[in-house]
Amino acid sequence: MARLADYFVVVGYDFDKRASSESQGQILQRFPEKDWEDNPFPQGIELFCQPSGWQLLSERKPPTFFVAVLTDINSERHYCACFTFWESVGDLQTQKSQPREAAEDEDHGIVQPTQLFAPKSLVLVSRLDHTEVFRNCLSLMYTVHIDHLNVQLETLIGNLLTCIIPIAGGSQRTITLGAGDRQVIQTPVNDSLPVSGCSVALLFRQLGILNVLYLFCAALTEQKILFLSSSYQRLSDACRGILSILFPLKYSFTYVPILPGKLLEVLSSPTPFIIGVNSFFRSETQELLDVIIADLDGGTVTVPECVHVSLLPEPLLHQTKTVLSMVMDPELQYADYAFPPTLIQSSALKIQDKEIRAVFLWLFAQLFQGYRWCLHIIRIHPEPVIRFHKAAFLGQGALTEDDFLNKVLDGMAFAGFVSERGPPYRATDLFDDLMANDMERIKMEEGHPCKILRHIKELAEHLFKNENPYPSVAMHKIQKPTEGSHLRIHQKIFPFLDEVAVQFRIDHAASSQKSAPPVVKPEKKCLVLSGPPIAAMVDRNGSALANSARRLEVVRNCITYIFENKLLEAKKLLPAVLRALKSRVARQCLTQELNLHSQQNRAVLDDQQFDYIVRMMNCTLQDCSHMDEHGIAAALLPLVTVFCRKLGAGITQFAYSCVQEHSVWMNMQFWEAMFYSDVQNHIRALYIEENESCDQDYGEQMPGGKSALEIAAVQRRLWPTLCKEKQLELVQKEESTVFSQAIHYANRMSYLLLPLDTSKNRLLNRSGLGDVESVSNSYVTNSIAGSMAESYDTESGFEDAEGSDVANTVVRFINRFVDKVCTESGVTNEHLKTLHTNIPDIVQMHIETLEAVHRESKRLPPIQKPKLLRPSLLVGEELVMDGLRVNLMSDGRDEATGGVSGGLALLPAEGAIFLTTYRLIFKGTPTDPLVGEQVVTRSFPIASLTKEKKISFHAQMEQYFGEGLQLRSCTFQLMKIAFDEEVSSDLVELFRKHLHKLRYPQQVQGTFAFTVGQSAKMLVEPKSKEKNQSLKTLSKNLMKNAKKTIGRQYVTRKKYTPPTWETRSGAQFATDEDDISISEEPDQSSLTLSSTIKSSDRQTMSNVVERACCRDYQRLGLGTLSNSLTRSKNEPFRISTVNRMYTVCRSYPGLLIVPQSIQDPTIQRISRCYRHNRFPVVCWRNSRTKAVLLRSAGLHGKGVAGFFKSPNAPTAGPSQTDSTSLEQEKYLQAIIKSMPSYSEATGRNTLSGFSSAQMSSSGKWGSIRVSNRMSSYNPDIGTRLAGKDIPPPQANGGPSETHFLRQQRAYLYIIGDKSQLKGTKQDPFQQWEVVPIEVFDVRQVKNSFKKLMKACVPSSVSNESNMTFYRCLEDSEWLCLLHKVLQVSVLVVELLDSSSSVMVSLEEGWDITTQVVSLVQLLSDPYYRTMEGFRLLVEKEWLSFGHRFSHRGAQTLASQSSGFTPVFLQFLDCVHQIHLQFPMEFEFSQYYLKFLAYHYVSNRFRTFLLDCDCERIELGVMYEEKGERKNQTVYKSVWDYIDKLNKKTPIFFNYMFSPEDGEVLKPYSHISNLKLWDFYTYETLSEGPSYDWELVHGRYEQPDESDRQDTASQKSQRKIVWPCYDNRSKVEPDAITKLLQELQSLEVELGLVSEKWKDTWDKIKATQRTETKLESRHSLFSPLLLSSNLIHQRRTQGLYLQESVGSSINLLESENIATSTPSGSMASGRRSTSTLYSQFQTSESEHRSLEGVLYKKGAILKPWKPRWFVLDKTKHQLRYYESKIDKDCKGVIDLAEVESVNQGNPSMGAPKNIDEKAFFDLKTTKRFYNFCAPDSHNAQLWIDSIQSCLSDA
Repeated sequence: MARLADYFVVVGYDFDKRASSESQGQILQRFPEKDWEDNPFPQGIELFCQPSGWQLLSERKPPTFFVAVLTDINSERHYCACFTFWESVGDLQTQKSQPREAAEDEDHGIVQPTQLFAPKSLVLVSRLDHTEVFRNCLSLMYTVHIDHLNVQLETLIGNLLTCIIPIAGGSQRTITLGAGDRQVIQTPVNDSLPVSGCSVALLFRQLGILNVLYLFCAALTEQKILFLSSSYQRLSDACRGILSILFPLKYSFTYVPILPGKLLEVLSSPTPFIIGVNSFFRSETQELLDVIIADLDGGTVTVPECVHVSLLPEPLLHQTKTVLSMVMDPELQYADYAFPPTLIQSSALKIQDKEIRAVFLWLFAQLFQGYRWCLHIIRIHPEPVIRFHKAAFLGQGALTEDDFLNKVLDGMAFAGFVSERGPPYRATDLFDDLMANDMERIKMEEGHPCKILRHIKELAEHLFKNENPYPSVAMHKIQKPTEGSHLRIHQKIFPFLDEVAVQFRIDHAASSQKSAPPVVKPEKKCLVLSGPPIAAMVDRNGSALANSARRLEVVRNCITYIFENKLLEAKKLLPAVLRALKSRVARQCLTQELNLHSQQNRAVLDDQQFDYIVRMMNCTLQDCSHMDEHGIAAALLPLVTVFCRKLGAGITQFAYSCVQEHSVWMNMQFWEAMFYSDVQNHIRALYIEENESCDQDYGEQMPGGKSALEIAAVQRRLWPTLCKEKQLELVQKEESTVFSQAIHYANRMSYLLLPLDTSKNRLLNRSGLGDVESVSNSYVTNSIAGSMAESYDTESGFEDAEGSDVANTVVRFINRFVDKVCTESGVTNEHLKTLHTNIPDIVQMHIETLEAVHRESKRLPPIQKPKLLRPSLLVGEELVMDGLRVNLMSDGRDEATGGVSGGLALLPAEGAIFLTTYRLIFKGTPTDPLVGEQVVTRSFPIASLTKEKKISFHAQMEQYFGEGLQLRSCTFQLMKIAFDEEVSSDLVELFRKHLHKLRYPQQVQGTFAFTVGQSAKMLVEPKSKEKNQSLKTLSKNLMKNAKKTIGRQYVTRKKYTPPTWETRSGAQFATDEDDISISEEPDQSSLTLSSTIKSSDRQTMSNVVERACCRDYQRLGLGTLSNSLTRSKNEPFRISTVNRMYTVCRSYPGLLIVPQSIQDPTIQRISRCYRHNRFPVVCWRNSRTKAVLLRSAGLHGKGVAGFFKSPNAPTAGPSQTDSTSLEQEKYLQAIIKSMPSYSEATGRNTLSGFSSAQMSSSGKWGSIRVSNRMSSYNPDIGTRLAGKDIPPPQANGGPSETHFLRQQRAYLYIIGDKSQLKGTKQDPFQQWEVVPIEVFDVRQVKNSFKKLMKACVPSSVSNESNMTFYRCLEDSEWLCLLHKVLQVSVLVVELLDSSSSVMVSLEEGWDITTQVVSLVQLLSDPYYRTMEGFRLLVEKEWLSFGHRFSHRGAQTLASQSSGFTPVFLQFLDCVHQIHLQFPMEFEFSQYYLKFLAYHYVSNRFRTFLLDCDCERIELGVMYEEKGERKNQTVYKSVWDYIDKLNKKTPIFFNYMFSPEDGEVLKPYSHISNLKLWDFYTYETLSEGPSYDWELVHGRYEQPDESDRQDTASQKSQRKIVWPCYDNRSKVEPDAITKLLQELQSLEVELGLVSEKWKDTWDKIKATQRTETKLESRHSLFSPLLLSSNLIHQRRTQGLYLQESVGSSINLLESENIATSTPSGSMASGRRSTSTLYSQFQTSESEHRSLEGVLYKKGAILKPWKPRWFVLDKTKHQLRYYESKIDKDCKGVIDLAEVESVNQGNPSMGAPKNIDEKAFFDLKTTKRFYNFCAPDSHNAQLWIDSIQSCLSDA
């Protein structure tokens, strides 16, 4: 029984605080005035009466009603029913407030309205939730007041406050307040079931099924939920609905259905909540980043991005959605029926509400199925203490990885569920009955929606009857106010109530209740049935094969062999057993077998047996998680303290000392679950008969015996009947049982926590366990102690001085465990103190035992570890640290572990890590015995290391691996190494120190490219003697003197003639006769400088001219150097030496191409406007259109202001800025004048020659200098660069030519950064056009590359579905960056190809600018697609023009903080993309690009060191002595190394190279056309990276020769190629490479001088070309060639090989015709593809003794013609064909008719320039033949062969 209402409160507007900033309410009266003893008055009611704030309104609103919920400090909920109406502000209040209002009017000018209405609230406070009863009671009081009924309000209030009703039981209670009213209150049958009314159904109708499921899961996983609605009552109903569907769980966090506006800061609390807020405050909820917002009015649920809501596990989620949709919309399943049932209708709202709740009840029954079988009862008396075994529950249901269920079981709601429903003897409800009796039915109904729905309706009926047990309810009688009564103009103020009268009625009722006998209803308690246990689940990681009886039999046999001492048989089975133990069933079988043998007194083993048993235990534990969800570690725990071996007299080593390195022993929850399980078994033993307690098993239930919960239920039922003494005895026995088990577990924990060698603390990584309560440890360490120490000290707030002591840390860990379990188990304080006293003694005693064991164990013969394999080193590469024994662990790539792709497990591998001056090398063998013979190698250059961090590993089967390193390289390699126990921590730190020192040297001279060949000591000491000392000193003096004279160079202008160049060696320069125009007018200071160091200056300038820049300028015809040094006025450009001393721009080359008319002083002034003085210079010219490509950096801020300055803007100083801008205009105009299209179009050379009419009609822009904005750039170009195509599109995604290009283009386009050109505008009188584009910066490249590395080389396997490889690749945005670069490059190519010059002026001019101009030249000029041309392109654009290789590659300590930014790699990737699309246009292969990508970061060569030519000259490394390049063993230049390698092997050559003259490439640039470069993902574990050719080449040479000798005896030539292990290009070479190798091998075997592969290839191609020319006339009318006039873009090349005697290679080109981008070039002389198969002859090819081309003289008056002759000894014929591939014979000479064959003489019409001895004649009985061979040698060969045939005949 309880009071219907505890308090009645009248709350009104507080006029006294009206003047304050915020109005407030005040409690006018409350009844009773004194608090009830059992229920104090809740504070803050006035806030909840008006949640939106107390305000005066100008019009009267209708009365409102809602119920708010307040929660007190004891978590008790108070339901506050608020009835609010509005009253006119009376004269009294107005008079009281007049002086204050007058003051306000004077101060603030506020005009008060004529009439105001103030709210007043009648509030009922109750602990019961009877919303409708409260509404009726308060409405009645308002009716009595507003309609002036003849009833005292005090009587109503007194009766209400004294009304007592039952809480539950299903009874009805009729009440009356004394105003002629009557109400019937219906109590629920069972108060444990929530009463929901219609709230759940309304919630689903407002939000929908999926949204409510999201809220349901969010509430269970403790997320923050906020409801929004304009209705307060709907907020209350929605919150009530959420709580109702959570049953049987109870929400235990903040619950405020209606939150006042003044308390909105509660929404920022860190704890979970369910809160409702009026939509009025919606704007204030927008900044909540971790709150799920449900808008009831709009029907939406918004989940923030940072919040992850774990959903129900499948298939439960799908089933729940299906059943809910059937309940909400029953017509859905019949919607498609032709004849739907007629009597289908939705249930009434109240019934539907219960049906929905029944669905969630059914859902929870499936989620918690079998939960009672995982309960541990650890105390029965005086009160039950129950704990839930979470790991066992998840393991039995195979739900360990389910995120939702893990969160639910860890939540506070489930903890309350266990406390409330765990006791086995209590009152039960519907959920208990469902779990006990209906689980079998639920299992059978699975997959049958109709049956499920029938079950749901039955449950809904139970829920409905709980709220409405009686079908008919007596009619309510409540008087309601007259309609429209609240709108009356004159209404009485709610009266001040008589407190004495109300209190009198309360006191009178209280006295009568005291005299009445108490109503005691006995609570019905019974045994709670556990229901069926969790069904056995199939092992998710295993398969039918893994769990087969055969495998289990292998495990049993192996264990039997071990214990029978048949160790040889056991050794054979051991690998199979270790593999079988991956299965859970096999692990359980192992524990069962070992338990059987331990019971047979076979626990003492010899050394070999002990090793095998320990190894199997370790393997079993290794595959167990830290949770031990399958109970494997729990089953092994007693066994590890049983099995042992004798080490000496009285010294025994137990198995626990060898199985400590596993995560499960570090998990506090595992120890707690084990402790509770054992305590439960011993408690059970107290209450069963003696004979049952003798044979205890560690199961939940003994055969034929009662479970612990059943015994506990019986004991709880008997407890009230026992006498006090008996009760006390049982309590003491239980407490003693727990105490004894605590001592036992203190010993067990010390066994498994203390390492065998306690003298050293091997706690290498303490971060793995931060909090011992955590169950999500990703890494674990050797011993637990250190981790425990850290968390203990962190909590205590100070660092323990003895924190490194193993004993102390273990004691602290055990103390924490004992404190927790003993406190929960009710152990007395005296016993707890005893435990804390004994634990240090237990640990110390065990340490002493371990010391003796450790001492004796050292005397055992050591375990034989594999021999360390030594790596091969390069010439000059030296070891810095000898091999450290490590294990190479697997990472996120599963190819090497035999994962998804299958294959053998190459990793983990055991071996050693070697640190050399150049590389980091691992070499070892796999730990898997099935692949133990293979060698695993993984290495990368030290200079490519990007990240190094410490990690820890799980225990392995034999050795201890605790400390490890993860090393990531920008060559897309990752090493996760775990150090062996023999490697000390000091050695590891020394290794890391050396690694860091080698990775980041103090100066660039400390890199391997400079120190190669020096000793390791010299490496550490940078003051070693430098080579080229004289050259370096000279270079430094040059730079020093240049800096001194730069300020005086151009003071006096005088004609000057530099020294001549006659002293240069002719061998050095092939272009001495070329004319180079140099414009230079320096002053006397320059003369002095030159005369001072005349010879060295000549040498320096000579070297400058020799550089790639100058060679390319001469090739392009951009300028020449001549002896006369006269200026050729006809040339538009000249080579300027203004920067020869690198004083104008330090990062530019010494020689630059500038317009002829621009003087050097002008250049110096112009350069100051650009970043780093990188002014515009010409770098390439189109040979056809003569358009030029320029490059520069972006403008300075001041440069932009000056360059685009308005003439009307005031200037602070003289017109220096204007003059600079004018000179810039002249500079650009000079470039435009150099173009033939400009002269042809205008005939003028001045800017003024263009009239305004001409300019406006052509759309060109005017002067940039005289404008202040530039917003209207070419829309077509801007759209193109933005990636927005204009229809109709081209094949590569760009707009068509007619739409993209204007009718009259600008002469010069300037590609600039949009952010730099912001706020500028074009002028209509300009011949150039500025195109602002948005470019990415280097930070984006850096971040993108990091993500790309993690995608291609992940550090660990990700189980998240949204972290797949392609998702990570997409997130990296690497291909997006490539797309942008290619898109801009293709645009520039099109502009250049259409006769417009382009200037690329982006960022600093050395990153994106370099990428774009390089790609433009590569696409436009076929020369750069050759090996020589590509080298020259890289040397010119990347090296000479100052790409910051050292800075971007973080090559030194100074640049370490900047990080690695792969700008050059991005360029190579772009080239790779173009290469894929145009495979016939490149002379070099894909391997060539990979080689450069690897070695540009390897620091093996000096080529890519330093940031510019100036720095290279200063260090004296730019020009090597000529003698150094001869016979060098250590190559300093990557180009020299490539040249040497290219002569030996065709690895860099592209056999498909067949370029089209003048072909301009326009590749597709869309992301869908781009491919991921296999350089990022390919790896060969057999040899490591293949880019250090000597290592791989030397390794493969000898085996090939030895294998060749055995080929005859081998039956099969098949080879197994392993992914990620074998080098596929070597194991399966392409056909041409294989033939060239075989040819070379045959020449070596025959003792002939081996011909270079290139010469062989060139001969084959020359022969093929000759034949093609000779036969072209016969194929001119091929249908395919007739169609070759069509536009084509991509071509493919067919390669056909004929392997036979006298095999030859035919290189046949075919065309793939496509209507694509116009290409200007046309194919001619190509063969038809129909002839491709003609070369494959039938049996004739087997009889060709000699064949070749011979000229044959025709009949009389017919010319000599080339024919393909075949001498056939078998058929005795000399046949001839039109061509080699012709299969139709044109004629046959029968050798039987030949009379003679002799030397001949040339006759009329014979081929010219042929040796006379090449002619020979053949006479037959019918005719005389005249032949001509290519040379005399071939003629003699034919004569001898024919004569041989004649003699044989």
